[in-house]
Amino acid sequence: MSKNVIVGQSGGPTAVINSSLAGVYKTARSLGADKIYGMKYGIEGLLKEEIVDLDIVLGDRMSIELLKRTPSSFLGSCRYKLPDPDVDSVPFVQLFTLFEKFDICAVFYIGGNDSMDTIAKLSRYGQRVGSPVRFIGVPKTIDNDLCLTDHTPGYGSAAKYIATILKEVIRDSSVYDIRSVTVAEIMGRHAGWLAGAACLAAGEDCEGPDLILLPEVPFDQEKFLARVDELQSRKSNVIIAASEGVRTADGTYLCDLVSTAGQLDAFGHKAILSGTSRYLSELIHTHLGCKSRAIEFSTLQRCASHLASRTDVTEAYAVGGAAAAAAFAGESGRMIALKRMSGYPYQCVTESVDVQQVANLEKKVPLDWIAPDGMHVTESFEEYARPLILDELTPIYVNGTPRHVHL
Repeated sequence: MSKNVIVGQSGGPTAVINSSLAGVYKTARSLGADKIYGMKYGIEGLLKEEIVDLDIVLGDRMSIELLKRTPSSFLGSCRYKLPDPDVDSVPFVQLFTLFEKFDICAVFYIGGNDSMDTIAKLSRYGQRVGSPVRFIGVPKTIDNDLCLTDHTPGYGSAAKYIATILKEVIRDSSVYDIRSVTVAEIMGRHAGWLAGAACLAAGEDCEGPDLILLPEVPFDQEKFLARVDELQSRKSNVIIAASEGVRTADGTYLCDLVSTAGQLDAFGHKAILSGTSRYLSELIHTHLGCKSRAIEFSTLQRCASHLASRTDVTEAYAVGGAAAAAAFAGESGRMIALKRMSGYPYQCVTESVDVQQVANLEKKVPLDWIAPDGMHVTESFEEYARPLILDELTPIYVNGTPRHVHL
């Protein structure tokens, strides 16, 4: 049996996606892989035969340590959607020809919902043509919306960044004794996991955000403005955390009310979700007549490796290693998931699940973790998310800034 493997990264990056790459690489090497290749720019790059020998670029211990501390996708990414093989089998024939050419026994793809779609299609096609190649998905997304896993690597670090920066914004907003509202826009697409993480800013030294708006609850303008007005009657500075994916009852994104960000990516998702905070800020200013400002955390949420959660880094590495172990044990068509064994003390283990039950699905915030008025989260959410942001992995600083690795 061949012992060469190949790994790719896809979709939006995270602060710890490269830790999963390190886990795949180190474990595959320890299990006897002869060659470990990387896809440059995901499956799209592989179709162009753009690959790299990872032994050449990651062959020493320091490279691995730096890789674990480097944000974004070391190998590059893509948002390429494989077609239905019954409709167009050309890319599948091309890919499996490449697997044979490079003597590949296992393929690992690090990504979110859409990347699991790629693994699902490849594994189904492989079974159909009798290929021995094994296909394993490695979870990654700051959105935390993958099914069958307690949480996803990447979420904890993004949540830590959001909680940290929001605390600092809250301090800044309290400088002047004037009525003001600050609206912070948070990523997450159609799920409110990231916006909900704003609750983690609360503690003995900080009240945290006053309102948290999630996509799971339709936006009601009258109720929202009434609540903001009530808050302003008893405090000078109101802080609102709003998910980029908040929509009205008829399904209209708030961001579309201030922009024309209507283009879709290859998987049918909105390519740009931006403007929610600007819409809400202007709404407040117009109807309540107070100072209001909008802040977009934007891509900083997914690339701030200097604020990465050590728990997140460790688990990202673990799922990468578990993926390699699963493939060498003969598994295919699987995704590595995280299973929480206890909340306090926090303990999580890896397991493999059927990737067909993950691909193209979204896990939303449970409604009973959302406050009755739909504008905050409950203690259950905080108890779920808090362990995921604990501890830190210090960057390796050179000349005052973090040192990263790149191709």
